[in-house]
Amino acid sequence: MIAFEDFQKVEIRAGRITRAEPFPEARKPAIRLWVDFGALGERKSSAQITARYRPEDLPGKMVMAVVNFPPRQIGKFMSEVLVLGFPDADGNVVLATPDAEVPPGARLY
Repeated sequence: MIAFEDFQKVEIRAGRITRAEPFPEARKPAIRLWVDFGALGERKSSAQITARYRPEDLPGKMVMAVVNFPPRQIGKFMSEVLVLGFPDADGNVVLATPDAEVPPGARLY
């Protein structure tokens, strides 16, 4: 069990993918994402989502991400946010998305 205050420290926000590219240099198959978080600006992420998603299908899609973890260097790419997802029955990541339109940068409560 954690205290509610601990949960509040994790800043999960909605964002819209603006750009997605293959990331062949990654150790595990991944896609480079650029996500617009409104007033927070655009942030980059490396996501291991290639089993279910193609880069060309992702721009415009809303996702949820943790925006207050420190950046992480992945190869020559700096991942600035952690895009969230759930494993399906085969262990492939399904992106976590709002089920209705929300403004980019909206915070999960």
